[in-house]
Amino acid sequence: MAILEMRDITVEFSGFVAVSGLSLGVQQGELRCLIGPNGAGKTTALDVICGKTRPASGHVMFDGADITQMEEHHIARLGVGRKFQVPSVFRELTVRQNLEVALSRSPGVIGNLFRFSRSSAAEQLDKLAELVGLDEALDAAAGTLAHGQVQWLEIALLVAQDARLILMDEPTAGMTAHETQKTAELFMRLKGRHTLIVVEHDMAFIKEISDVISVMHQGRLLAEGTVPEIEANEQVRAAYLGSGGISGA
Repeated sequence: MAILEMRDITVEFSGFVAVSGLSLGVQQGELRCLIGPNGAGKTTALDVICGKTRPASGHVMFDGADITQMEEHHIARLGVGRKFQVPSVFRELTVRQNLEVALSRSPGVIGNLFRFSRSSAAEQLDKLAELVGLDEALDAAAGTLAHGQVQWLEIALLVAQDARLILMDEPTAGMTAHETQKTAELFMRLKGRHTLIVVEHDMAFIKEISDVISVMHQGRLLAEGTVPEIEANEQVRAAYLGSGGISGA
């Protein structure tokens, strides 16, 4: 069952067509990688899904509902979470406090910090911290974390908010090889329970995590398929991958 459908989406900025007739379907629990050269329209596509950018034409359907004209906060409440290239965490709060805020359903940052004395809530927090590999950093201020840990914390905040669809824009940028590997392992644990769309340039990472790859070029969907199918696609090799395929890109 498709949880997300983009139907003939076109986006224009002052006459420049950033996305042109894009149609894309993503299944429940799938990990979809969106790749392509710089300027292909990948980030703009994520912007359209989360409501940051309104398309000139076309429709976006999430779990059967048309969200094309919805405001960002309404789309987020339906279960669409977005991780941007620059993390948005409360850097002055500890990891534990960040998670407490995200897990609480009540508004107000300060008030939420005092709601997690119950054992069930504490257990939920501990499991979430363990899921993203931050169980030994719960009392560290978010601002003191290593680069990869900050990325994992932001992903944890989206999971805590029960995001059914998680959009991620270059999540491994700036990570060490070790952090990238741990991120791949995290994504493999998340998929199935969550649906993920990942915009990424690290081809080795994509090869390890992807169920399906969608390739964009000049605002359009160029090709779609598994890793072997994309590597064998002559149009993709000419436009993006080159002779080395995904491993050599």
